[in-house]
Amino acid sequence: MSKLLDLEMPWLYGRPNSTASLRAEPEDFIVKEDLGYEPGGDGEHHYLYIRKRGENTDWVARQLANFAQVSPRDVAYAGKKDRHAVTEQWFSVHLPGKRKVLNWSMFGGDTIQVLKSSKHSRKIKLGNLRGNRFSIRLRGVSDPVDFEARLGRIKSGVPNYFGEQRFGQEGNNLHSGLAMLRGELNERQRVKRGLYISAVRSQLFNLLLAQRIEESVLNSPMLGDVLIEPFSQRCQLWDSEDGKQSEQLKQHEVVLSAPLWGKGELYTQAQAREFEQKVMRPFSDVCLQLEELGLRQERRAAVLLPIGLAAHKEAEGQWVLEFGLPSGCFATSVLRELCSWS
Repeated sequence: MSKLLDLEMPWLYGRPNSTASLRAEPEDFIVKEDLGYEPGGDGEHHYLYIRKRGENTDWVARQLANFAQVSPRDVAYAGKKDRHAVTEQWFSVHLPGKRKVLNWSMFGGDTIQVLKSSKHSRKIKLGNLRGNRFSIRLRGVSDPVDFEARLGRIKSGVPNYFGEQRFGQEGNNLHSGLAMLRGELNERQRVKRGLYISAVRSQLFNLLLAQRIEESVLNSPMLGDVLIEPFSQRCQLWDSEDGKQSEQLKQHEVVLSAPLWGKGELYTQAQAREFEQKVMRPFSDVCLQLEELGLRQERRAAVLLPIGLAAHKEAEGQWVLEFGLPSGCFATSVLRELCSWS
């Protein structure tokens, strides 16, 4: 059980030497959302592309509901964004039938601005986005030589760990999830229940990645491994004799995957399945409890590739990194291979 509670995971390129300051101010962490589609321009769902500074996504959604005089259930978004940041993301507000035209430019204030608005036939669905683009400033980088060397390495990928945000402050979401599975906590709020169980499932995934790193097989496919396309999530079984597949892996068009635990058989076969079963064996009771909750086997990329990674040195010890990530991936999983931060 102690291993299940340990949130410190191994580094692919070894522990970094550098320390740095992150989020000294919100403008040091900028996130821009890419839904992957444009609203059609017509429909009952009003789409708003909003910039917020130092504000919580749920809080903004509630303010939108108040402004439009609708139920909070009528406001939707694709994903929660960091509070201690400047973020841009889409919200949808359901306004069916003939209603008074709202002047969306009147919504907001010093920390919230509506950048553009449109309409669409469907609401935004949670998790339904292509990805996010990041611009991150690191101040006071203590070991520039080590930092610059690592910048070159991470272009080849980093472990696609679930970041610290998933587990809550001091791992409280994980602790609560395990307590729920043991029957020691009865959480009535559906959203919180989902957060807690997701934290447990995420930790099992992280532990599988950690073991692949320990055995030096994070980027080396085993017999029976499953490859995944980072954006489409389409999976395929690894075939060492398939030259096209080998080239796709080399070009990072596909990467290795690991399971998000649930009911059903593992997608992997042969050696890869034996490996995943071996790693999960000490946590078989937790795996069974997740299955009993109705969660199903899924796959997630084991390797995370920062898209269009660019690094600009603004001053001595101060860098700005720009890169994109697919939906559900964490910028901190990229940063942790470069430095530790406060």
